[in-house]
Parts: sequence; C-alpha cells; structure tokens
Amino acid sequence: MVECVNTSGKRKTAIARAVVKAGTGKVTINKIPIEVFTPELARLKIEEPLGLVPEKAEKVDIAVIVNGGGVMGQAAAARTAIARGLVQFYKDDELEAVFRAYDRTLIINDDRRKLPKNPQGPGARAKKQKSYR
Repeated sequence: MVECVNTSGKRKTAIARAVVKAGTGKVTINKIPIEVFTPELARLKIEEPLGLVPEKAEKVDIAVIVNGGGVMGQAAAARTAIARGLVQFYKDDELEAVFRAYDRTLIINDDRRKLPKNPQGPGARAKKQKSYR
C-alpha cells in the first residue's frame, strides 16, 4: 500500500481527479459527501466500484474533483477515477480483474466523442432535405 495516490478518469468532456489515501471510508465529490450527492442515479453510478469491494473501500478516504461535461458524464469520470485509485493504492491485479469483469470502463476511459458537424446540414449525420417538386 502507498500513503497517497492521484488518479484521473475521463468521459466525453468531463475530467475527474481523485486522491486516495488511508482513512475511514469517507468519499467526497467536489467537497460534497457522497451520501448527500444528487442526483441519486449519478450517486449510484459513482458508488459502483465502492460496492464491488466494500472491505477495501472502507479503509481509504477518497476525494474527487470533477470538471466539465454533464451530470452523468461527470459520474462516469468519477467512478473511473475511484476504481483506478483503489487499484493503484492497493497495487492489486486481482482487484483490477474484478473491476474489468464487472465493467471495462471502470479502468479504461470511454473514448467516444461527438462527431463534428458537417456543412451540409444541422448536425453530424442529418442532411438538408431535398424536394424536386
């Protein structure tokens, strides 16, 4: 075990930075305790890596700072940062295997991005309609 670990996670334009250190199981997202974090769906998403290994999660304090993106993008970035932080803190390959088996994006950033808008229409795929009559 290491005394302190810094990790990051990304999803779309959201970037999360997590600090994991030995403690009593406190988790904060942007200085808000996870127990009162809203919306509830985002909180449940963030708590997934903590629920997979509760015995290891209650021995560390995790502070996450998230910038950019929307609510669910920030939640996905935060859960990646938390899972990576736990793996690096404990230096445990079995822990990483558990996270990967549950969901690959717990360890690996989601690299999907928006397609750029094209000049022929209002968005990336949509085109202006043609009428010949």
